[in-house]
Amino acid sequence: MTDTALSTIAATLYAGPPGDFISARDARAKAADDRELAAQIKALRKPSVAAWVVNLFAQERTAQLAEALRLAEELREAQADLDAVTLAKLGRERRTLTRRLAQNATELATSRGERITASTLDAVERTISAAFFDPDAAAAVASGRLVRELDPSESVDLGAAVGGGTPEAPAPAAVPADEVSARRERRTAERALHDAEQARERAERDHKQAEKAHSDAAARVQSLDTRVAELEKELAQTTKDAARARTAAAATAESEASAAAHLADAERDESAAKDALDALIRAQSS
Repeated sequence: MTDTALSTIAATLYAGPPGDFISARDARAKAADDRELAAQIKALRKPSVAAWVVNLFAQERTAQLAEALRLAEELREAQADLDAVTLAKLGRERRTLTRRLAQNATELATSRGERITASTLDAVERTISAAFFDPDAAAAVASGRLVRELDPSESVDLGAAVGGGTPEAPAPAAVPADEVSARRERRTAERALHDAEQARERAERDHKQAEKAHSDAAARVQSLDTRVAELEKELAQTTKDAARARTAAAATAESEASAAAHLADAERDESAAKDALDALIRAQSS
């Protein structure tokens, strides 16, 4: 009975205005009929501002927080069957949910007249994130009796993190067999969808690569066709030049033959003239 009364009183104190915690705690301890209970109330530690924000949210938005923690538990159970890509996607979604809940919690605290700093908001977000990863942290957050903020990288000591008695981890909700089967089928369908999406993405990449290869090949063919046309044009011009050169060479050969004949005639005339001169000289000498 004392433990139940203590946890109930602690929950009320830990969700009350932070500035009034000490006076409210002492008043409740003084009003307690049970000396042991009074001592336990008196020993309650003042929560940090971040812890108070989470406590207020846990008590004012119980259903919203419970639903988020239930989803987090399902993710922890399912992640062993998921691949790295899906886990990364779920991680991003979990961070988005964490930020949204932390923002909602700080807005609720602000509506109570408290000023919430950026560092406090960060501490609230880390505390909720810890609850998503660790069942003990989830129990501490759900209790609404946090004394200090939590961190996902630390193991949770419930006795040190929670005031007014150690909370029990919430028992898993009884899930009908048909819902269990439906969840299993949904995860199987989600994995199949993910595999199909990956296959489609690979096919799209292959198709784009094939399109690029075809475009490159078509451009190469066009370039080669252009070069062939240029070479054919050059060949036609070269053929014409060769024909003209052959004609010129033939004409030159004829000119050369004619010149050679004229040279032979000149040489004969020269030889005859020389012989006549020599005969004339011999006649005059005699």
